[in-house]
Amino acid sequence: MEQVGLWMVFEFALQGSKDYQNPFWDQTVRIEFTSASGKKRTVEAFWDGGRTWRVRFSPDETGKWFWRSRALDANDGRLDLQEGSFQSVPYRGKNTLYQRGPVGLSKDRRHFVHADGTPFFWLADTAWNGVLRADPNDWQEYLRTRALQQFTAIQFVSTQWRGLSKDPSGEKAYEGDEHIRLNPAFFQRLDGKVAAINEHGLVAAPVILWAVNDKEPGFKLAEADAQRLTSYIVARWGAHQVIWILGGDGNYRGQRAERWKRIGRAVFGERHDRLVTMHPNGQSSYTQEFRGEPWFDFIGYQSGHGSSDDHLRWLIEGPPAKEWKDTPALPVVNLEPNYEKHPSYHAKKQFTDHEVRRAAYWSLLLAPPAGVTYGCNPIWVWPPKPEPAEGHNLGIIDPWRTGLDLPGAKCMSILRKLFEALPWWDLRPAQGILAEQPGTAAPRLFIAAAATEDGTIAVVYTPEGGRIALNALALKLPLPARWFNPRSGEWTDAGGMAEAKASFNAPDGNDWVLVLGGVK
Repeated sequence: MEQVGLWMVFEFALQGSKDYQNPFWDQTVRIEFTSASGKKRTVEAFWDGGRTWRVRFSPDETGKWFWRSRALDANDGRLDLQEGSFQSVPYRGKNTLYQRGPVGLSKDRRHFVHADGTPFFWLADTAWNGVLRADPNDWQEYLRTRALQQFTAIQFVSTQWRGLSKDPSGEKAYEGDEHIRLNPAFFQRLDGKVAAINEHGLVAAPVILWAVNDKEPGFKLAEADAQRLTSYIVARWGAHQVIWILGGDGNYRGQRAERWKRIGRAVFGERHDRLVTMHPNGQSSYTQEFRGEPWFDFIGYQSGHGSSDDHLRWLIEGPPAKEWKDTPALPVVNLEPNYEKHPSYHAKKQFTDHEVRRAAYWSLLLAPPAGVTYGCNPIWVWPPKPEPAEGHNLGIIDPWRTGLDLPGAKCMSILRKLFEALPWWDLRPAQGILAEQPGTAAPRLFIAAAATEDGTIAVVYTPEGGRIALNALALKLPLPARWFNPRSGEWTDAGGMAEAKASFNAPDGNDWVLVLGGVK
């Protein structure tokens, strides 16, 4: 009997006995899996070309599992009422994804945890075109680098977008807009690269339907087609360690929300064993329409690529800093902050590692920290040589490999080093401990603060040095104080805080993090 490690992927194929005019629509095969304890789970098989339907399943219990197939067209006897079994055994390898299990919500619904309860810090990279365009060997190099840099997730696009196909073969995932014809060969070329994300200990975060305009799958496809394509991708990759981003870069507000809610209910109402969110267009708030949807697991937002005072205020004073307080509680993640080497919408200058850090630390301290995403132009565009980004006015983009070790990417490793030294899951926004706020007059100087509810640890970020003045009656004093350099990861003693009113002068005019309390 075949053995498969817990949380890994059991895969098999069924060969049908007849041909269909459009197999993607004309046949549906579901597999019911039953564990030794009697737990039942149903997944859909996906058509993989010709007469082949393939099944992927991730066991969440050890022991013997039995499976049985049911086909919509029961006249295809080789797809209907087939049976089999396999043995799930404890995972003995070193990959923490399989050691700890898939990512879910914490009990307080403020951050993410693995199945075994271990906190999961979302530190994603935006590789929108990576799975589509990368050579498999180059993709391995990229994943090795990001894993060594302590990233934990990779965001990418699953099908053609901007109305174009980025697959080097020139093939598209599907043809047409209504009653589409699926191309399994497109997904077959992507399968290995999606699996490789997990193999490097990273969670895959696919955008299923990009939706920035009416040419994108999220809006151009008829609703039934969008729903069916979503179900197909979930069937194909849902046994991996994934977190789904249903819509990408879209406007989901008002009446537009209804289409997405129906798609989410139809697909994830049947199978909701992985987390799901939305990636909206820049500086938009859509969560009031989705909060309470049973499939909508966390708030993903995009602070975007602006540098004006209004854009900065949206992040530090707008929905990201407010909506986390609403109920039901949901984790909050900035899925697209300022990209490194991306020209600002306003100043027209490329963002540096400083703006990348500033957006990241603001995002993490102005809502209960669950994680943040990094991005840079060479990686998301994934050009093999200098070239423009299709559909964007960004100038000539450097080759993808130049994005591997940019200063901002290295600073994300340092950021995670800081947060892993803290009980970051216990931090809550604590702007009330600040006696002064220079960001009131100049948003670029905004100081962000968070503290644990027991007052034993506080974290304060200043983007351009200066003085941090505190009136920290809520803290449990006295507390030691140290400066953390977010550019180098070095610590500097800052004395301590014995009284509620105190001030600390940053070592220089760069950005700094003041940490009060003990760290690991």
